[in-house]
Amino acid sequence: MTDLLDRARGALHAQPFSTLLGTELMYVGANELTLCLPIRDDLRQQHGFVHGGVISYLADNALTFAGALALGPRVIIGEYKINYLRPAVTGVLMVRAEVVYAGRHQATCQCSVFVTDGDRERLIAVAQGTVNRIGDGTENHKEEVQAE
Repeated sequence: MTDLLDRARGALHAQPFSTLLGTELMYVGANELTLCLPIRDDLRQQHGFVHGGVISYLADNALTFAGALALGPRVIIGEYKINYLRPAVTGVLMVRAEVVYAGRHQATCQCSVFVTDGDRERLIAVAQGTVNRIGDGTENHKEEVQAE
C-alpha cells in the first residue's frame, strides 16, 4: 500500500492547482482515499466561510482519485453533484471518497467533505460523480493512481 500511496501523492503533487492550494493526500486504500486541506483566510468568501469552489474542488479531485483506484491512472470526471450542508469556518477540510461501483470504463464514486477542528469532525458536504477512463481502454492499471 505504501507504493500506491507514494504514486498517488506524486500524482497530486503534479497538479499545479492542488499544490497552490496545499492539498495533501492522507490515506489510500483499495477503494477509498482521504484528502486534506487546511483552511486559510485566502480560501474564504466575503462572509468568512470557505468558498464553495474550494469545497467543490476537493470533491471533484477526491472523486477522480477514487475512480482511478478502480479504473487506472488515465481518468477524468464526467460529472458530479454536490450538496453543501453547512459552512466551514476554521480547521482542516477533509474529504473521504470511495468507489461505489466500477465497470471497465466508468466508475461511480461518492465522497463526504468534513471540517475537523481538534477532535471534532462535522460533515459539510456530500458529492457523487461518474469517473471515465480515457485512452484506448486496453490498459489495466488498477494499482496505479493518477487524477486529472
